Amino acid sequence: FNNDPFRTFDSFFERTRPGTGHAMPMDAYRRGEDVWVHVDLPGVSHDQLDISVERNVLTIGAERSWQPEDGDRTYLSERPQGAFRRQVHLGEGLDAEAIEADFSDGVLTLRIPVAEKAKPRKINITPGGAAAIEAEAS
Repeated sequence: FNNDPFRTFDSFFERTRPGTGHAMPMDAYRRGEDVWVHVDLPGVSHDQLDISVERNVLTIGAERSWQPEDGDRTYLSERPQGAFRRQVHLGEGLDAEAIEADFSDGVLTLRIPVAEKAKPRKINITPGGAAAIEAEAS
């Protein structure tokens, strides 16, 4: 297990629309007990988003389209159109079952809690010496 979720994210980003730059620019950071992910998706409505997790791989799919009307003369067409997909491997240290999503003002925000098993824990010491732990010497 890699204790740095940022390294895990950086290693597994995938973009399926080569040559267009970042069709889904993304920021990811840990704050307290959560990893936050922000994805810029201007021009996409919430019903054009598909978010799923399978085997700790988070997949974000979106579609953006604009069709010129008859008689339009297009001078520039720089905004990426069509279907986009981005995948992120979450790693075992994140709780994929408890992801929360919010979409507002063209920004998808995901809150991914750190899994309980990945959080640091204190180990209590029982007083009483070696008699508290039985072991055989061979």
